[in-house]
Amino acid sequence: MEVKDIVSLQEHQPKDYKSENNVRWCPGCGDHAVLNSLHKAMAELNIEPQDTVVVSGIGCSSRLTYYMNTYGFHSIHGRAAALATGVKVANPSLSVWVATGDGDSLAIGGNHFIHTVRRNVNINIILFNNKIYGLTKGQFSPTSDRGFVSKSSPYGTVEDPFYPAELCFGARGTFFARSIDVELKNSTAMMVAAAKHKGASVVEILQNCVIFNDGIHNSITDREWKADRTINLKQGGKMLFGADNEKGIVLDGFNLKAVTVGQDGYTIDDVLVHDATTQDNTLHLKLALMGAENGLPVALGVIRDVKAETYDEDYAKQIATVQQKTGKKSFSEFIMATSNIWEVK
Repeated sequence: MEVKDIVSLQEHQPKDYKSENNVRWCPGCGDHAVLNSLHKAMAELNIEPQDTVVVSGIGCSSRLTYYMNTYGFHSIHGRAAALATGVKVANPSLSVWVATGDGDSLAIGGNHFIHTVRRNVNINIILFNNKIYGLTKGQFSPTSDRGFVSKSSPYGTVEDPFYPAELCFGARGTFFARSIDVELKNSTAMMVAAAKHKGASVVEILQNCVIFNDGIHNSITDREWKADRTINLKQGGKMLFGADNEKGIVLDGFNLKAVTVGQDGYTIDDVLVHDATTQDNTLHLKLALMGAENGLPVALGVIRDVKAETYDEDYAKQIATVQQKTGKKSFSEFIMATSNIWEVK
């Protein structure tokens, strides 16, 4: 049984998951809010701190392991997902989390990211996306927009960015959610949903770097227009948005379209109902790729959440099957049973 399915006898509070270390991020950094949300999510899940492991790579976000009163592993650049896979396979009962940034997981760590998702390892990946390398002082990252001016692209980038959701779905991902750093309640809910999902879960947090990329997400987060430029998806709910939920998402041929309900012949019946659990990811991908550039709001919430076999469970079953067939319970027992043994003196 998964440890995340076991309710602790002790009712934990967010402070139970906080370490005694001083948090050393820049004042105003979005990482503070993400850390706060994670503490709250773990308290809501009520998993024992000693049954939890947080693995990170390199980057500002990867300092998060120091601020957790759990087991932690501050690993090397881009390898957090690979190490977290090892932790989960070695001890499937643990609740395993990965804290990573867009540079850490989508550049040098891109291969580990997509294969962890493809294998559907039962771990939770929190992907901080501020569209820049912050720790190394302001170079463009794999998610930086084309034309972005930075210290490493003084005349603007000549590359198109990765979209984390597109990579996740391309790797046959079973869970993808998105939130904004300052929306603690929504971020907490997304992390709880990710932990309850059986398989690789990816939670993209649109996070602000106040030093090197301040305001990068203002086009959707500013209170003046946020209601019109974001949509909070709810399982089984109509895809409505706007200050008074007066707008909705409808199908226009094979594409999505934002309309005002009650105008141009569109009624509430035309508005799509969100279903994150359908196996076909065609609509999920369209929802995940919505954005200001196509006249559609950015989708927040759980976009995809489907069931599939997990790598760690299947691996454990395979070992048990082989042990039963061979009668060998360990690797050393298997080695010593062979006749091809010699001793060097």
